[in-house]
Amino acid sequence: MTATMENADGARSRQASQERSSREEEPPRPAPEQPSPEQSAQQPAQLPARKQSSQPRSAKQETPRNQQALQEQQTALKQPASQKQQPAPKQPASQKQAGQQPKQQKQPPGEKAGAPPEAAPAGAARLRGRAVALVTRLPFTCGVCVAVLLVALASGTLWSSAEDKSWYPQVAYGTPSLTAGRLWTFVTGAFFASDPVVYLLVVIGLALLVGYTEWRLGTARAALVCCAGQLAATLGCAALLLALRQSGWDWAEALSHDLDTGFSAGALAAAAAATAAMRAPWRSRLRAALIAFAVIWLLYSGTVSDVEHFLAVVLGLAVGRRLAGDRAAGTGPPSRREWRLGAVTGLVIVAVTQIVVWLAPGYGPLGDTHGLSDSHLGLAVSLVVIALLVNGLRRGSRLAWRWTVGFAVLNVLVGLLAAVVLVLSVTTDADVEVTGLPVLLPQAVVWTMELVLLIGARDAFRAPSRRKRRKAAAKGGLDRAGATELLKRYGGSNLSWMTTWRDNSYLSAADGRAYVAYRTHARVAVALGDPVGRPEDRDRALTEFAGMCDASGVVPCLFSASERTAVAAERMGWQHVQVAEDTVIELEGLEFRGKSWQDVRTALNRAKKEGMEYRLGALADEPGKVVAQVRAISEEWVSDMGLPEMGFTLGGVEEALDRNVRVGLAIDPDGQVHGVTSWMPVYGEGGTPVGWTLDVMRRRKQGAFRPVVEFLIASTCLAVREDGATFLSLSGAPLARGASTADSPLERFLDQLGAALEPYYGFRSLHSFKAKFQPVHEPMHLVYRDEADLPRIGVALTRAYMPQAGLRDFGRMLVPAGEH
Repeated sequence: MTATMENADGARSRQASQERSSREEEPPRPAPEQPSPEQSAQQPAQLPARKQSSQPRSAKQETPRNQQALQEQQTALKQPASQKQQPAPKQPASQKQAGQQPKQQKQPPGEKAGAPPEAAPAGAARLRGRAVALVTRLPFTCGVCVAVLLVALASGTLWSSAEDKSWYPQVAYGTPSLTAGRLWTFVTGAFFASDPVVYLLVVIGLALLVGYTEWRLGTARAALVCCAGQLAATLGCAALLLALRQSGWDWAEALSHDLDTGFSAGALAAAAAATAAMRAPWRSRLRAALIAFAVIWLLYSGTVSDVEHFLAVVLGLAVGRRLAGDRAAGTGPPSRREWRLGAVTGLVIVAVTQIVVWLAPGYGPLGDTHGLSDSHLGLAVSLVVIALLVNGLRRGSRLAWRWTVGFAVLNVLVGLLAAVVLVLSVTTDADVEVTGLPVLLPQAVVWTMELVLLIGARDAFRAPSRRKRRKAAAKGGLDRAGATELLKRYGGSNLSWMTTWRDNSYLSAADGRAYVAYRTHARVAVALGDPVGRPEDRDRALTEFAGMCDASGVVPCLFSASERTAVAAERMGWQHVQVAEDTVIELEGLEFRGKSWQDVRTALNRAKKEGMEYRLGALADEPGKVVAQVRAISEEWVSDMGLPEMGFTLGGVEEALDRNVRVGLAIDPDGQVHGVTSWMPVYGEGGTPVGWTLDVMRRRKQGAFRPVVEFLIASTCLAVREDGATFLSLSGAPLARGASTADSPLERFLDQLGAALEPYYGFRSLHSFKAKFQPVHEPMHLVYRDEADLPRIGVALTRAYMPQAGLRDFGRMLVPAGEH
């Protein structure tokens, strides 16, 4: 990628001046006849070219046909309001050219002024089309949602509680309905909700959970698991409570008299089954969330619906893989990342239980939790400690693992002690009361499971600290000189020379035959471009880079990777999105002929006429006076930009001073530098450059030779072709690409981000400027593991590109450039 020359306004002014220059180079054309002053007075005001007729006529040249059309239009304006919605007749061409405006029709009520009459029907048609597509794709989900709402309207429960209705026991399910033989209630109860507000939650739950299941598994399977899960969970709960009614368990005896309504059990069963079709790690994440929800609310709330939800989740997880069939995602042994996620989930469950007991105490299977929560200060301290442990376990910290094991052992011992005292009090009839038992025992169970997981997955928590990583890198890692030697030996991609820049870290892979260059920001290892090394070892280098990041507890990603690397990462289960386009000029047979090269020819001709010298070589070998001018041009460009200079894939003068880099200069007869471009070598195997990639591209702002950049690029094409180069890469502007449809939310977000940065860095203007060189476009990708990593990757890329930017700079990007 390359730095921008100027902002969008500057790009437009440059284009306009180039068009003027182009006209100056063209041979003069015969001047057309000038009209007399009288004729000039009759000429109409000129409209924009796209609206102008090829043969303009004055108002005095109207034909009888045009006059008749005007009379018809005026008559139409006098028609009743009911007829004014008819499309207005065309305005006569003579009136358009003479600047005459007909009377405006009054807009119908509710219609925007100036909007075409067809706008509203078109919008309604699009809405109907989307609704039809949704119903066609998710018929079961849409049907159930509509049925629930219709029942709510017909029964009046959409605005009043169903529990207050006299007929409620005849439609609600539960143990009383089972014992009374009202088996139909296990069907009818699914379409009611206990409270009007609950209908909103029911419809949202059905749309999200059942809708996703139907989208992933198909209509038939979604309907089967949803209906079967609803019936199995509600009937199973009623039968279970009936069996426990006479057991002496107060909680079970109390619930056996309660009734319930709603389709939530079926929705949860469907969601649990759909996890079988998810790819890792989303499968583990959603399953952990469903299990945590079901277990916590069962233990600490303990209502009939909580029991049903628990049974539904268990049933859905049990049948999910068989139900998914060929849609089931592949499974394998848990990775270090998934083990860490499991440990984090355990701590999150502990934290949520404490919050639930504090906010919504209830009567669960183990007793009443009212009054058993910690104090405000105790709860806050506990949540802070858990948050620190979660952050450490997420990164694979050994220290966090040790502390968590210690807390787990302590809580397990407390729970065991409470259980022993409880058993002794029951068996010996001793009058002993254990305070907080409904909270201590569930937490002891959770901590026991956490302890077993931590011990079993102890190898996943050996990520070295930052200090140890730095020591290891300094002791035996690959350095910049070694990376340069490997790049020259085996070759690389168009951006591989950037891997030799300062501030990069290196992973030596494939027994030293390949490497990955990366920078770490916000605990994200951002690899730059493709792995470099022997072609057959590059995929192995990518795998070892992923393993290194996993072991170190950092998030891996690759920025500006080629299509080949994106496909290789996809085989590993990673994702990718296009973030730019490389623009490549093929030098073989290149001739600046034809209309499409007019601007380039004009630049070369003007440079020759004005005595502009083109000089290509190492900037470090230029006289100090020339280097000082290059620095001044660069500083002028940065000061006019409005935001700090960007880095990472955007080099500057320091990178251009490398003797391996060639620098093109445009110098006038007085020795003044008008523009500068720097070109990074693209090596093939054997240490010979096969192409060059543009990095720095800047020109003098005041008094500069206008088409200097076109002159520099065209001259470089001719110069490096003589040296054996086969292509010239103009690199890619970040967040800019050719005309394409942004299908995913991520692509739409990147387009919006590019639009926000355009007034400051002009990436899109730069991309459009490069089109005049007729390049071949090659996509450049951001490669990442999964969508959950994207927020942190966004922070890391921001820090990589703008390490010196502050909050004020980011705030300015949110305000349009003209409002500063």
